[in-house]
Amino acid sequence: MKIAVYGKGGIGKSTTSCNISAALARRGKKVLQIGCDPKHDSTFTLTGFLIPTIIDTLQEKDYHYEDVWPEDVIYKGYGGVDCVEAGGPPAGAGCGGYVVGETVKLLKELNAFDEYDVILFDVLGDVVCGGFAAPLNYADYCLIVTDNGFDALFAANRIAASVREKARTHPLRLAGLIGNRTAKRDLIDKYVEAVPMPVLEILPLIEDIRVSRVKGKTLFEMAETDPSLSYVCDYYLNIADQLLSLPEGVVPKDAQDRELFSLLSDFYLNPQAPKAAEEELDLMMV
Repeated sequence: MKIAVYGKGGIGKSTTSCNISAALARRGKKVLQIGCDPKHDSTFTLTGFLIPTIIDTLQEKDYHYEDVWPEDVIYKGYGGVDCVEAGGPPAGAGCGGYVVGETVKLLKELNAFDEYDVILFDVLGDVVCGGFAAPLNYADYCLIVTDNGFDALFAANRIAASVREKARTHPLRLAGLIGNRTAKRDLIDKYVEAVPMPVLEILPLIEDIRVSRVKGKTLFEMAETDPSLSYVCDYYLNIADQLLSLPEGVVPKDAQDRELFSLLSDFYLNPQAPKAAEEELDLMMV
C-alpha cells in the first residue's frame, strides 16, 4: 500500500506522517517513509537528525545509480521505520516532481520499492502544479491533513481536485481528512457536507504533538518515558487501523473556489449558518 500525505504548508503533515508510520510499524508492518520536501526534514521526528538526501547522494555519485547502495540513502528510524529524504532542486530552480521521480527510480533500481508493506510519501505544501502532485502518480491513497481553519480547508479542496484529476488515469482514492491539533471541527464538518469525504480522525489541540516535533521524537517514543501520552498514540493507531482495512475511499468532487470561499467565509462570520449559506450548500450539492 502506498500513501501520499498532503495539506497546507505548516499544518503538521510531517509530524502526522511520522506518527502514522510509527503506528503502522507498531501494527507489525514494514514501513518506508519518503520525505518529498527540499527542507528534507520529513523524517526528523523518526530519526532525530536530518538524513542525507537522495539528490545529494546521486550528485556525489555523478548520477551513477549502480554506485548507490541502499545504506547510502535508507536510514533506520524509530520503531524500525525506514526513512528516505528525496531532497530537492535549489530554490527557484528545477522541479520537485522530477526529484520525486528520480527517488522512485533509484529505489526501484535498489529493489527497495517492493520490500515494504506500506510506503508513505510526505509531500510539501498544497498542490500548485503537476510536479507537486507527482507522488499521487505512485499512491493508492491520499490523506489530507487540515485544521478547522479557512486556509487549510481551501488548500484541502485544491488537493481534492488533484486527486480527482489523477484518479482519471489510475486507481487513486482519497482515504480521508485528518484534523490536526484543532479544538473545534465546525468548518471541517461544513466542508465535508459540501465535498463528501471520510474524516479519519480529529486530533485535539494537544501541545505535546507540537513538542514532539521540536524534540525529534514520535509520540510513541515520548510515551515510553511518559505513559500519560499513550492516549495520544491511540489517535494515530486508529488512523493506521483504518488504512490497514483498505478503505474504499472516494474520488472527491471538489467545490469551485468562489463557491467554497463563500460557503466557508459566511459560516465563519456567522457560525449559526445563515439561510444564504445553506442555499449555497444546496446549489453545490446539485
